[in-house]
Amino acid sequence: MPTDDGGIDKLDYHPGRPLLRPDDNDDGQSVRRSGEHSYAGSFFEQVAEGVLDRDRARMRREVIRYLSFACALLSCLCAGSITAYSLYAPLFQRRLHYTQLRINTISIAAELAMYLPVPLWGYLCDRYGPAPPSLLSGLLFGFGYILAAFTYKSGPPASVGGDGWPFGVMVVSFVAIGSGTSCMYLSAVSTCAKNFGRGKHKGIALALPIAAFGLSGMWQSQIGEHLLLEKRPDGRKGTVDVYRYFLFLGCLLLIVGLIGVFALKVVDEEEMIDEAVDELERSGLLEDSDFFHRTSGHGYGTIQDGERQPVEEGEQELHEEEERRKKTWLLNSETRRFLSDHTMWWLAAGFFLVTGPGEAFINNLGTILDTLHPPSVSDDDTLTSPATHVSIVAITSTLARILTGSLTDLLAPTSTAHQHRRGPESMANSMASLPEAHTPQSPKSFTMSRVTFLLGFSLLLSIGQVVLASGVIQGHDDRFWLVSGLIGAGYGAIFSLTPIIVSVVWGVENFGTNWGIVATVPAAGATVWGLIYSGVYQWAAERETSMLPGKGSGGANADVLCHGRLCYAPTFWGMAVSVWIACGFWIWAWKGRGGWSRRGIAV
Repeated sequence: MPTDDGGIDKLDYHPGRPLLRPDDNDDGQSVRRSGEHSYAGSFFEQVAEGVLDRDRARMRREVIRYLSFACALLSCLCAGSITAYSLYAPLFQRRLHYTQLRINTISIAAELAMYLPVPLWGYLCDRYGPAPPSLLSGLLFGFGYILAAFTYKSGPPASVGGDGWPFGVMVVSFVAIGSGTSCMYLSAVSTCAKNFGRGKHKGIALALPIAAFGLSGMWQSQIGEHLLLEKRPDGRKGTVDVYRYFLFLGCLLLIVGLIGVFALKVVDEEEMIDEAVDELERSGLLEDSDFFHRTSGHGYGTIQDGERQPVEEGEQELHEEEERRKKTWLLNSETRRFLSDHTMWWLAAGFFLVTGPGEAFINNLGTILDTLHPPSVSDDDTLTSPATHVSIVAITSTLARILTGSLTDLLAPTSTAHQHRRGPESMANSMASLPEAHTPQSPKSFTMSRVTFLLGFSLLLSIGQVVLASGVIQGHDDRFWLVSGLIGAGYGAIFSLTPIIVSVVWGVENFGTNWGIVATVPAAGATVWGLIYSGVYQWAAERETSMLPGKGSGGANADVLCHGRLCYAPTFWGMAVSVWIACGFWIWAWKGRGGWSRRGIAV
């Protein structure tokens, strides 16, 4: 009831009734005006709308993030088409009359084109996003495979008595194919690293696309073997129709590259850059930076509170230019810090010493199997084939990549944001220098470093090499699955764990460039160990020939095939030692002076 002074007692309020008593003179219009201009109602309505808009924006970002991940899987699942080279290489020899040297020249040119430009592709991904590299990869693939298709269709070149296109045209086509392979792979992997690299599922987010890349050659070769076949005159299925197969790959990969232009997107990149710059300032690493001490009215100057004022419409272009300059400055700074970090060189050196033997083993599977039995045994009498072990390597490699990616997410110590940007004067760096801070605190009850996984799978790879070098497989090619399985698992895990470690130790903002620099070393490693294997093989073949009755050293028979343990044992003993040295390098980068553990970086 109304009080004596005309007010309203709090006990008289009933839900649904107005708080204020109507004024008799305005017939209740004051109540309506009060409701229309209720500041409390307007405030809560705005809050609710703001929350709703924020939820929609968050949902939109998550949808883009996972659609980009799906597109990255698709890209990697198609990008590794070059691994099916052995499917059609024999037809180059039979149909185009290429020599073995020319066939090897094509594969070497493709491999060099695949590895050497990786830092450039990573640079493009970091500076301009994944869309331009994806478009470029699609164009390179389309050009390369379509050119190779018509070169194959033209027949043998004039150098061997035919009227087809020159051999150099085929080399050019595979240079484009090799470049497109690494370009599409890196645009997909860098997108996953930046979208998920700061979360708790960074391992599996990187392992899945890398594993998909390893599977691409398998399913594409099955398409060629079972669907795109030539018909024999009697109606039976023949060999793969290389012309149609190349056209299929060219069109497929061009379409995948175009899809990546629209679907591969990095979410919250500006926020990621801003957080990195703020962390650098707090860490005391920006004191000597001219960029952040400029006095220009349009710049940020020295960042003090991390807050930005709204940008006027007329200043939008200046603001965007400033954002681009800030991103370029940060990424250039991150590249310099990466190259000046001695632990990066230890990591890359170990990667070189491990991947080289792995690549050489995969490239020489066929000749290794031929050395396991005497020349009197025909291929039909052997218990295994190179194709079988190529599949074993691919399957074990894929499983190891998925396994290590998922296990490290569960067991690796929890890393703190921007742990790699701790400056010399930062509080975090001072705390990390304390003895008890050498092992980062983690909420997990049991942890196992990613480096431990890296060392374990490397030793697994070396065990496969030791088993082969010891000679227990000689004459028992049915046991060779043990070697291919161990080396395949170790090789796959290393290619999964190394980019994950790069993203953890040096962050994801400059991941494309950083991983691209490290990823160039397998080309050099494969070349070195391929030459070592070839040299040992040739030396053993010459020695075997010289011991034959009536045969001297060298001569016309010096190019005979090699058989026996001596053909490969010295090489694989050397490969095993190379892997053990790599493990020592990684331990030093992890635990040595200035290593990750001593800097408080949870790996």
